[in-house]
Amino acid sequence: MAGDYLALLDWKRRIFELYASIRADDVPERAWRRWCAVRDELFADHPQSPLDQAGRADFDGLDVFSYDPRFRVLAEVEPCRHVRRAIGAAGGEAITFVRFATAGFQLEGDELSLDLYWLEGYGGGLFLPFRDALSETETYGGGRYLLDTVKGSDLGESGGRLVLDFNFAYNPSCSYDARWVCPLAPPDNRIPGAVRAGERHPHRARPVAA
Repeated sequence: MAGDYLALLDWKRRIFELYASIRADDVPERAWRRWCAVRDELFADHPQSPLDQAGRADFDGLDVFSYDPRFRVLAEVEPCRHVRRAIGAAGGEAITFVRFATAGFQLEGDELSLDLYWLEGYGGGLFLPFRDALSETETYGGGRYLLDTVKGSDLGESGGRLVLDFNFAYNPSCSYDARWVCPLAPPDNRIPGAVRAGERHPHRARPVAA
């Protein structure tokens, strides 16, 4: 059991280091390539991989969209009335967050806004999940995560605005194995258009080569 905790600590340490390097890199696509490579390595070999042993044996890399700079935006954070919300979780009880602000941004010509949540617990953390028009088809139906700072997923700020780069959107661990407990994106945090960036559905059928 002690080894499990230390393995989890190592996973978190490596994710925090990865995102620190992403924030320090002034070439977003280069940082994204590093993000893909490190995550592939962790999923394949790390004891805390979201994949079970059988999944690791068959793993040949995460399925991601190609990098698209149109999906990197800066968001204006607007404070709003604080609302405690129990967000449903896959594989466990709902998890309590506080909606404390909204992130407003423009994506492919549309003015959009997503709720920002703060984990109600020791230390807290910013949490930004979302769903889009591809959920349940090309992307995971429970939504994807963009920011989850308690676990190190933090893209930083620029000029006082929050960096939202949807190329770094990723699936919660429960989408790979039911043993994980993960909060899912609330229905309100839905982008009406298709976000063809970030991770695809982990169980999406891959095209068969001709």
